[in-house]
Amino acid sequence: VTLYFLYYELLPENQTINSNKYCSRLDHLEAALNEKRLELVNRKHIILHQDNARPHISLMSRQKLLHLAGWEVLIHSLYSPDAAPSDFHLFQTLQNSLNGKNFNSLEDCKRHLEQFFAQKDKKFWEDGIMKLPEEWQKVVEQKGEYVAQ
Repeated sequence: VTLYFLYYELLPENQTINSNKYCSRLDHLEAALNEKRLELVNRKHIILHQDNARPHISLMSRQKLLHLAGWEVLIHSLYSPDAAPSDFHLFQTLQNSLNGKNFNSLEDCKRHLEQFFAQKDKKFWEDGIMKLPEEWQKVVEQKGEYVAQ
């Protein structure tokens, strides 16, 4: 089984993401790209699609992204929460896989996630990427206003 998912990390219990943690996660993502997808790094054009959560748009995070050579960040429309990466292809499918599940430990949860990612083939990831322009076209047509899905 080829794993096409590049990187994920769970926060410790009762912690939320902040700018420091987000910048640290960007470092981890960069390392994963260098290790697992060097062909993308060598092209010197990584496109990052993130939503407008405060840790993503803080000054610290924006400066960090400027220092990641070859990375382009897609500007996310303020009023289109349904076009957010977290509401798009991956997380909707992940949510469906979690419905009705109860985990007795963090390790059980991690095992479920590993199995979920391992079961997704290359086509799953390609389909998600290929649908992005269609989703963004809706935002463009609405001139950045709220897009109902």
